[in-house]
Amino acid sequence: MFIRRTATRNTATGESYFTYRLVRTERVGGKVRQITLLNLGREFAMSEQDWPVLCLRIEQIISAQDTLLAAQCAERIEAAAQTYAGQLVMRAPKKEAAATAPDFREVDVNSVEDRQPRSVGVEHVGLAAMSKLGFVEKLKALGLNGVSLAAVIGNVIARMAKPASELATWKWLQRESGLGELIDVNFQAMSLMRLYRASDALVKHRADIEDHLFARLRTLFALEETVTLYDLTNTYFEGQCAGNPKAARGRSKEKRSDCPLVTLGLVLDGSGFVRRSRLFEGNATEARTLEKMLADLGAPANALVICDAGISTADNLAWLIGNGYRYLAVSREQHRQFDAEQATALESAAGETIRVHKVLSDDGQEVRLYCHSTGREKKEVAIVGRFVEHFEKGLVKLTLGLTKPRGEKRYDKIMERIGRLKEKSHGVGQHYQITVQPDESGKKVSSITWCKTPKPGSMLTDPGVYCLRTNELTWDAEKLWRTYIMLTDLEAVFRSLKSELGLRPIFHSKEKRTDGHLFISVLAYQFVQFLRTQLKARDIHDSWSTLRETLTIQRRTTTSFRQRDGRTLHVRKSSAPEPELQKIYSVLGLDPKPAGIKKLIT
Repeated sequence: MFIRRTATRNTATGESYFTYRLVRTERVGGKVRQITLLNLGREFAMSEQDWPVLCLRIEQIISAQDTLLAAQCAERIEAAAQTYAGQLVMRAPKKEAAATAPDFREVDVNSVEDRQPRSVGVEHVGLAAMSKLGFVEKLKALGLNGVSLAAVIGNVIARMAKPASELATWKWLQRESGLGELIDVNFQAMSLMRLYRASDALVKHRADIEDHLFARLRTLFALEETVTLYDLTNTYFEGQCAGNPKAARGRSKEKRSDCPLVTLGLVLDGSGFVRRSRLFEGNATEARTLEKMLADLGAPANALVICDAGISTADNLAWLIGNGYRYLAVSREQHRQFDAEQATALESAAGETIRVHKVLSDDGQEVRLYCHSTGREKKEVAIVGRFVEHFEKGLVKLTLGLTKPRGEKRYDKIMERIGRLKEKSHGVGQHYQITVQPDESGKKVSSITWCKTPKPGSMLTDPGVYCLRTNELTWDAEKLWRTYIMLTDLEAVFRSLKSELGLRPIFHSKEKRTDGHLFISVLAYQFVQFLRTQLKARDIHDSWSTLRETLTIQRRTTTSFRQRDGRTLHVRKSSAPEPELQKIYSVLGLDPKPAGIKKLIT
C-alpha cells in the first residue's frame, strides 16, 4: 500500500493541479497493476516523508495489529490513519439484500472492537425527503453536480440535524455524521470553502428552487392555492457587518438591538409550506414589505391573504383589493367591542371556548368578526395586572418622595416623572386621573392623588377581545375564524426556524453569505415540514427537536473481529432502531437499517 501523486488538469478552467490516491499493487493476468483504494483528493496535505508511516499504520489498523507504532506515530498521522482505515471499510462492497444467508465465522471475542460511530438517522430521513421532493434532480438541472451538489446536501442536512455555522457544519460532516457514507462522498476531503460556494449557488437559484419545491408539495398533498400567510421575523449578527448593506439597526424580536439585524419575510400556504422567502434590511417594517413579496409571488387571482395587524394598514388593504386579492386581517383599531348576546360559541383544537359574532359594515364591502377567547382573557388579565402594579408603585414612590428630606418636590420635575411613567405604562396610564397639588409658591408639590377610571373598549375592561376584518363576504363566522387560526401556526414556523433550524445568530459579514445562511434554514424547514406533515397524518405530533433526538440515537459503526485463520473481519452496519425510531421509519416507508451491511476481510 502506498500513496501516488498524479498531475491532472481541470478541462473547464485549464487549471493544473495534483491529485493523491491510496493504492496497492496486484498481479492481474501475469501483470502487476495498481489498484486505487481511496481517492485522497487534491486537498491532501501530508508531507511526502510521512507517507510510508501513514500507509503502514493504515495496514495495521485494518489488520487489527497491536504494535508500538500507534504510540510512536505523530498525532496527525494517527488521526489520518484512523480516518482512511475507516473509509476503506465504508467503501467495501455492500452486501445485497438477497444475500442474507447465515454467515458463520470463528472469531476471537476478546478482539472485538467498534470504530467510527457516525449518526445516520436524521441523514436518512432528510435524504428521503429530498428524494421525494425531487430536490437533487432539480439541483442537477440547474447545473450543480459532483462536489458542489454534495456540499449543498451537506449544508441542508446539517441544518436539520445540528444547526450551526458553516464552520461547525463542516466539522460535523467530517467527524460526527454518516451522511458521506449514505451518498458516497468523502467529506474529509472537502474544503470549508466548498460549503460557502454551495451556499452561494443556492441563493443564485432561490426562486427556481422555491417554485419547484412548492409545486411538488402542492401535488403530493393536494394543497389549496387560495390561502397565503405572510409575516416577518428578524435575526441578529455577531459583529458589525459593515460589508452587508442589509445589516441595519432595528427592533430585535430577540431583544438584541445592540446588534445589526436582517429581516426574513416568508409567504406560506395554509399547510405551513414556504411559497416564497425574501430578505430585507434589518429596519424593514411589516407594513412596507407586503407589496414587494406578493408582487412576484404569482399567487392565483382572488387568493385569500391572511396577515396580522402589523401588515394590515389601510394602504396595504387597498393594494390587495386593487390587485384582486381577498384579505383576512387582524384589525388595527384600538377600541374593543364585543356583544356576548349575539356571539356563537366555537371550540378550538385545544378545547378552548371561543365566542365570535359577525358584523357587516354599513357600505356592505367588509365584514368585522369580533372574537373573545377565554385563554387570551386570562393571559391579558395577568399582563395588565403587572402593568397596573408597576404604574401604581411608581405613583406611590413619587408620593413618598414628598415626605422625605431629599425627595423630589419640584412641580416641573414631578410632572416630568409622571409623564415618563405614563409613557412606560403600556397604555395603563390612560385609566388614571392624577391630581398634582402645588404649594402656595407654585414651584413645589404638596400632594399627589389619583383615581382609577377604566376606559371602556380597552384591554383593561375587555380582556380577551380582538377583531378580524375581511372582504370575503360569503363565509360564515366559524370558517373565517378557523382560517385566521392558520396565522397563529405561522408563529410556530418562526419558532422552528429560530430555535430548531439555526436561523440565528449570523456570523457572516458578506451579504451573499448571509442570504445563503438564511436560505439554507428555509430549505431545512421545508423538508422538516414535509416530514412532520407525513408523521402527523399517522398521529405522530412531536416537535422537530423531539424527533431529532429520536433519530440521532441511531449510529453506524464498524465492528472488527480477529478470525481463527489470523485474518481480520470488519463489519459495518447500522444499529437496530429503537421502537420510537422504528415507528417513524415505518410511517415514512424507509429501511430501518440505512446503507445495508458492508464486510471487509484483511
